[in-house]
Amino acid sequence: MMDAVKRVYEVARQRYIDLGVDVDAALERLSGVRVSLQCWQGDDVGGFENSAGLTGGGILATGNYPGKALNADQLRADADVAFSLIPGKHKFSLHAIYLENGGKKIDRDQISTEHFQGWIDWAKLRGIGLDFNPTYFSHSLSSDGFTLSSADSGKREFWIRHGVACREIAEAMGKQLGMVSVVNFWMPDGYKDIPVDRLSPRSRMADSLDRIFSCGIDNRFELDALESKLFGIGSETYVVGSHEFCLGYALSRGKLVCFDAGHFHPTESIADKLSSVSLFWSEFLLHVSRPVRWDSDHVVIWNDDLRAIAEELVRNDLLNRVHIGLDFFDATINRIAAWVIGTRSMLKALLAALLEPIDVLRDWELSGDYTRRLAMLEELKSLPFGAIWDFYCEKNNVPVGAAWIEEVKKYEKKVLSER
Repeated sequence: MMDAVKRVYEVARQRYIDLGVDVDAALERLSGVRVSLQCWQGDDVGGFENSAGLTGGGILATGNYPGKALNADQLRADADVAFSLIPGKHKFSLHAIYLENGGKKIDRDQISTEHFQGWIDWAKLRGIGLDFNPTYFSHSLSSDGFTLSSADSGKREFWIRHGVACREIAEAMGKQLGMVSVVNFWMPDGYKDIPVDRLSPRSRMADSLDRIFSCGIDNRFELDALESKLFGIGSETYVVGSHEFCLGYALSRGKLVCFDAGHFHPTESIADKLSSVSLFWSEFLLHVSRPVRWDSDHVVIWNDDLRAIAEELVRNDLLNRVHIGLDFFDATINRIAAWVIGTRSMLKALLAALLEPIDVLRDWELSGDYTRRLAMLEELKSLPFGAIWDFYCEKNNVPVGAAWIEEVKKYEKKVLSER
């Protein structure tokens, strides 16, 4: 296989070289990209806090494909299979409800590093990083739709303590793994119907966040991000953490802003936002999803939206300033396959962008030769990109082409079907 892949690669490589593209440099840059795979794809956002699993908060995984992970060991084993089929070294993103509590009830304001040490040890052995997410949903104290913006001071205090604990856990992860852990704050707070006071909840949320971020954390090991949303289930009319709120708060407090591809209007691309953000943030976070019908969280595929995101990152030299995480949960197909499809698609999109003769295209644009610019962009679509991708997979000792599917099916038959 290697000889055939190498022969085709050399021919394809020369095609790109003829256009002025340094293919070796493109592959080297791609190898430095770490995509953060989301834990919640592996078990339908259930977590291991209790046996009840997800109990609301505007999040719903559809489908009942057999073999979902029922505990942390199973989820780690499934993630190991996914990582073995994806080229490169990456990260794993945990929600707070994926703790290992030894069968004891540990409420969310009491979680600590010890409840995630198993995850840290696992990641260290594999040379991967960990990201973290506070879980502000599926809890009795969020059942009315409010957490950090609640008018009930007792509830706010609980959720503030939860946020502080999550940052401390992430800092410990970063220190032990030698790799920064990004903590993404998304809160489901909002009203289903028309509120008369839109300001007070936002004022309370800003104050709560200020208190969470007031505790000293080493930013070499932990970074904070805020994720906005247009609307959610149960917050169709008003979301406290709107785009404007998160953007303004993050900019004024020196925090990262998170753009989720599914959290804006269906015709609004986050790709166009990235160049603007890059002028005001040294780093930012992306949650890459596929909103077939708004925030439907379908498995990421290499479509026009993903292509546009990757092109903006590469053309504006933002790969060293962006943290890329996947965000979808699909229980209608094999969950491991979903991870692999999504991550390989993200990497393919980035590689295709890295193989553009961007300097030539930029020169044509500056000189006003839009004819050549458009013509070249179209010709690039039919160049032998697949041969370069196959070589990259072979070089990283992961299956070439569709061969990875059989590996997943073997694992499904041997392991998943027995759960």
